[in-house]
Amino acid sequence: MPKSAFSASNLILLAFTYLFYYGQIGVLIPYLGVFLDGRGFSSSDIGELFALITIARIAGPNLWAFIADKSGKPLKWLQIGAFLTFSTFCLAFVVNGFWALTISFAIMMMFWTAILPQMEVLTLNCVNSHAGRYSKIRLWGSIGYIVFTIFTGKMVDMYSSESPIIIGAFVLLTLWLVTLFLKEPVKEVVTNQTSASIWSKIHNPIFYGFLFSAIFLQISFGPYYGFFALYTRDLGYSGQMTGALIALGVAAEVIIFLQAGKLIEKIGVKWILVISMLLTALRWYLLAVMAEHVVMLVLSQMLHAFSFGMAHSASIFFINRYFGKTHQGQGQAFYTSIAFGIGGAAGNYGAGWFWHQGQGAEFAFSLAALFALISATTLLFIPAKRM
Repeated sequence: MPKSAFSASNLILLAFTYLFYYGQIGVLIPYLGVFLDGRGFSSSDIGELFALITIARIAGPNLWAFIADKSGKPLKWLQIGAFLTFSTFCLAFVVNGFWALTISFAIMMMFWTAILPQMEVLTLNCVNSHAGRYSKIRLWGSIGYIVFTIFTGKMVDMYSSESPIIIGAFVLLTLWLVTLFLKEPVKEVVTNQTSASIWSKIHNPIFYGFLFSAIFLQISFGPYYGFFALYTRDLGYSGQMTGALIALGVAAEVIIFLQAGKLIEKIGVKWILVISMLLTALRWYLLAVMAEHVVMLVLSQMLHAFSFGMAHSASIFFINRYFGKTHQGQGQAFYTSIAFGIGGAAGNYGAGWFWHQGQGAEFAFSLAALFALISATTLLFIPAKRM
């Protein structure tokens, strides 16, 4: 029955999809650099590989979202994407070398980044676009990130740099199995929309301002996503300590998710994003100049609540409202592919270029702080009432 999509059991299953989806990010993003370092890659190789596989985010989400929106069945394409992500991720067990791993991870990334827009659309439809209920489901992604980041860090310490790949395969398999039990609401048929209507939404100064701000924010994340685990290792922290630090940031994110809906409604999308990006700039500056001090490192990680938690919630809320139900899947995918694809690729490549085996860490994080400031400044030109 259609109502089963709105049942408590289905919402719990949606929470589990977020738990395992972001759990995989907690495995891969902090420790992929450690894995590649273990396979003999240099910092420039790691940065280039991150950049190349991130480019795969551009085409995949838009193609899949177009198909999913046309079919009206985001769940079907979510399930297919989860299965293909698991299958292609397993190539890492049998291939080696720069181009072999780059191509295998890029193929995996095409399917991986197509999952999230469908998850977001499905969840928002199941909670009737209620920001508070969405945030409570989304926070389980943060919990998954915490659990698997700590666990993977411990496994790296106990066993080897190959641990992230083994754990990641298990997490992706479980994610796919969970999606098989999900239900989706019956989509309302809309016949009075033209195929060009989404482009009239995209070609708008308001959306351009939002998108450029999002790109600059993702560029600023380059050193953190690509090299944070290696950075802390060079500073003398253990893998378990690194996992705990990352988990601390996501724990702060969980707390902010519980209040995200109320804060967005009270303060507004624009000012939530501006505040979040200014605090992100402070975070990167602290990592650049004070990371050897545990207190400052802890403080910088707690700011993850804003640099990701609040920024993500406000962005998803804006996209969902801006594009409406007819094109929300394509809107989410366009935002994901451009902001995370172009911004992420540029940030990862630049971080690898400036890192120099850790000698350029301070400059890389300082540059990241500058990009976060540019991100905040870009939003100041958008009227608050338009966001």
